[in-house]
Amino acid sequence: MAAEDAIVADGLQKRYGPVRALAGVTFSVRAGEVFGLLGPNGAGKSTTVRVLTTLTRPDVGRAFVAGHDVVHEPNRVRGSIGYVPQESGVDREATGRENLLLQGRIQGVPGDELRRRVDELLDLVGIADAADRVVRGYSGGMKRRLDIALGLVHRPSVLFLDEPTTGLDPEARAAMWVEVERLAEQERLTILLTTHYLEEADRLAERVAIVSRGEIVVEGPPEALKRDLRGEAVTVELGDGQGAEAAGIVDALDGATETTVDGRLLRTRVPNGAQAVPAILSALEGSGVRVESVTTHRPSLDDVYLHYTGREFAAEDVAVDGKAAP
Repeated sequence: MAAEDAIVADGLQKRYGPVRALAGVTFSVRAGEVFGLLGPNGAGKSTTVRVLTTLTRPDVGRAFVAGHDVVHEPNRVRGSIGYVPQESGVDREATGRENLLLQGRIQGVPGDELRRRVDELLDLVGIADAADRVVRGYSGGMKRRLDIALGLVHRPSVLFLDEPTTGLDPEARAAMWVEVERLAEQERLTILLTTHYLEEADRLAERVAIVSRGEIVVEGPPEALKRDLRGEAVTVELGDGQGAEAAGIVDALDGATETTVDGRLLRTRVPNGAQAVPAILSALEGSGVRVESVTTHRPSLDDVYLHYTGREFAAEDVAVDGKAAP
């Protein structure tokens, strides 16, 4: 473990009965870094966080947080971290201030210091005006901000945010991104963020590890991962029942790679989208394949996921959504 690493996961494996939740997860997070675990629902992100926060023990592998072994030194780990789980932990019948004061007392923060810290956090997460209102009347975004403040009362060095914007509307989600960015800057924390929102990882994380089916398939800065996928993606919406034929036609074109078909959508990668689209349309229409629409775009994290797993991120997310993840 390098001295500058605040989080280290080394070969983590975990099973829940017949379900393999983790299949050898390995990564490290530098002190002061915002690191994203990105993957569809059920990929293993939350199980990884549960291991790192001492809520479950790995079957195989080791992990260290803030220099402490999560299995052999769980109390030291817990004293060094803040944890914001997917499900809100606030008391809906207490005020925001009362929630924070109670959390601080549980963490052993002294009285005067605690009151100052609570005022500081209420300002930091933008709910000072609602501090003395009962949480039952808070919006979803306000409750989520309070959840984050609860995780910071005792001034941890590492903060875990597990799907912090799940369930929020787009406006509240964008506001939460701003709060997380400000938090990272002002508190100088190491932050590990789990998310299944591609744009969230792209916006907030300095580095991401993409998780699929209990394994990390690729890791690096989002821009570097996208840059490694040279060229552009082309998506063609086809007529019904013509996918297999269309894939063969497009894949035979000069420069086309990674051609896949999902229902009526054909995707391929080309060196230059503007130059390739006319050739693709001409080849398909010349063979009697009906084309409804065509779009082209620079590589995204969705393309990175598809490249390394062979599966579309959105389809994978839908495939496991609604099933009980371990």
